[in-house]
Amino acid sequence: MKFTELDLPSELMRGIEKVGFVDLTPVQEESIPLALQGRDVAAQAQTGTGKTAAFLIALFTRLQKNMPESKRGPRALILAPTRELVVQICADAEGLGAFCPFKVQAIFGGVDYEKQRKALQDGVDIIVATPGRLIDYAKQNVFTLKHVESLVIDEADRMFDMGFIQDLRYILRKLPPFEKRQTMLFSATLSPRVMELAYEFMNIAEKVRIEPEQVTAERVEQIVYHVSRREKFPLLLGLLKKEEGDVRVLLFVNTKREGEHLAGRLKVNDFRVAVLSGDIPQKKRLRILEDLKAGKLNFLVATDVASRGLHIEAVTHVINYDLPQDAEDYVHRIGRTARAGAKGKSISFADEDLAYFLPDIEEYIGMKIPSTVPQDEDLCNDYKRGLPHKKSPVPDKKTGGKPRPPKRRRPGGNQGRNR
Repeated sequence: MKFTELDLPSELMRGIEKVGFVDLTPVQEESIPLALQGRDVAAQAQTGTGKTAAFLIALFTRLQKNMPESKRGPRALILAPTRELVVQICADAEGLGAFCPFKVQAIFGGVDYEKQRKALQDGVDIIVATPGRLIDYAKQNVFTLKHVESLVIDEADRMFDMGFIQDLRYILRKLPPFEKRQTMLFSATLSPRVMELAYEFMNIAEKVRIEPEQVTAERVEQIVYHVSRREKFPLLLGLLKKEEGDVRVLLFVNTKREGEHLAGRLKVNDFRVAVLSGDIPQKKRLRILEDLKAGKLNFLVATDVASRGLHIEAVTHVINYDLPQDAEDYVHRIGRTARAGAKGKSISFADEDLAYFLPDIEEYIGMKIPSTVPQDEDLCNDYKRGLPHKKSPVPDKKTGGKPRPPKRRRPGGNQGRNR
């Protein structure tokens, strides 16, 4: 089905044409017509399937066709579990809604509190938010949720995983009753706990299921290298040297420490790389993602904080430098490439410590991943082996410009003081 076959407002169609969408993805083809009929939708769909565009197109259509005589408060609310996902949804909304008269506002922690507060006070049409800060503003009566016509809950399963479910229930109870609004829920799995939420807060939702196998197997070229830990870095360099043209690579590791170590080794060998992990300040995290999208970086080393809800255009390779211990994380990681009909590569390193998790991954995705053992010509042993030097100590004026020597502790601790 093509977008031109749907009964969409002309302003929205201009936005769809501007971003280059022509054919509907499976989740869009199944969910959008239901939503356009005014039905509530609970959809099982992975990231990278076009679900963000699905709910935005349905939401924009509803708001455009029912324009109020006067503005009374936010008309739509989109809830997401992570800051990165909020930012990405807003970016997609700006593209698709470029010709629609709606003001979209992101609300999440880690950035200017007063600026977001003022934006809400000035009036917005659509709020895209993580639950925490939204509740903070709601309790201060900065805005009202009484006039919300459309609600979207994205990655509902992650709301549970990240402990947001009580916050989510608090917000949902502040909204108009479900028969007076339209609700769309998207989740990687329609588990019993997710469906319990749907039964409680949705109006006889229509279920849509897009199986994960369609995401992992069809457009992503997958391979596993059985390799020793000490050979992983030479193999990584060897494989990267064989790639032609511009590449944009996400390298996944299991720990922050391993991520910092790997990024340091890549920097020494002249790769434009940054690290994304859970404790990176929000402003720096957003700057890293912008640099990657702008081409200032072409390698990003990430822990699983980046495996869900992260959309970066034209990722060519996902490399599991560490094989994930959770089979579902494998699906979310490789879902960062081969998005919106493009092709991509997934390369995984199964070393002696992590190879035990491979059978569970293959069982979960329902296929045997092609595997091989690296040959000598696959390894690049001609590389710089150091790590970036730490910054020199700041010169101390009291010592004539020389760094002040470290203080020496007196032997015996505090015993001398007590004599």
